[in-house]
Amino acid sequence: MRLRASAAGLVLAIALAAPVAARAEPVDLQLVLAIDSSSSVTIDEYYLQLQGYAAAFRHPDLLKAIRSGPQRSIAVMLFEWSNAGVHQVDFEWRRLADEASLEHFAGELEIAPRLVIGGETAIGDAIDFAMGQFNAGGFDGGRRVIDVSGDGANNNGRPAAAARDDAVFQGVTINGLAVLHEEPHLDAFYRENVVGGPGAFVISAHDYQDFADAILKKLVHEIQNVAQATP
Repeated sequence: MRLRASAAGLVLAIALAAPVAARAEPVDLQLVLAIDSSSSVTIDEYYLQLQGYAAAFRHPDLLKAIRSGPQRSIAVMLFEWSNAGVHQVDFEWRRLADEASLEHFAGELEIAPRLVIGGETAIGDAIDFAMGQFNAGGFDGGRRVIDVSGDGANNNGRPAAAARDDAVFQGVTINGLAVLHEEPHLDAFYRENVVGGPGAFVISAHDYQDFADAILKKLVHEIQNVAQATP
């Protein structure tokens, strides 16, 4: 009897000492922002991208879209990419749910340094890297979306279409923002090789001066798609 009691006590002690897994926080959308930092993107153009994101996250239409979902929140992270294997996380996952959190993120975007400078355009590898980020967020539910922005077609690393197909097979949607000043038909390349999954779309900007308007339209569309898809 004493042996049985001791064994039961040991099992209970181990159970109490074991760490309790943190419960994933529910959101309406898990969004990975993958921004081009290859050689075709000048320093000024790179910062126009960040300023465009900052303006979008401050815009009241974006907050309205976030509040339209059942969880009234989204999760976002952002990284830069260029060559195959060259990726740098600028902003880890964070939950955006109100004006204060959106303003804080916008302020960080405005002063963030460029961490990747130069290289070729490895969109396929950027998609693969983005896929690995979903398990690190601590968020649950909603659609999983990768948001790729860039000004050139894939010219390095894994074919973009192969990475896209693998991501879509795992239930992830990829949307694209094609900046056309270097390659006027880049939007067609994105449609054929980059975007995929339920509700996937491409938005174009003529140059980085148009980026802010395009990214706001794109983000609102992504979030509203989530709200419409939720029963």
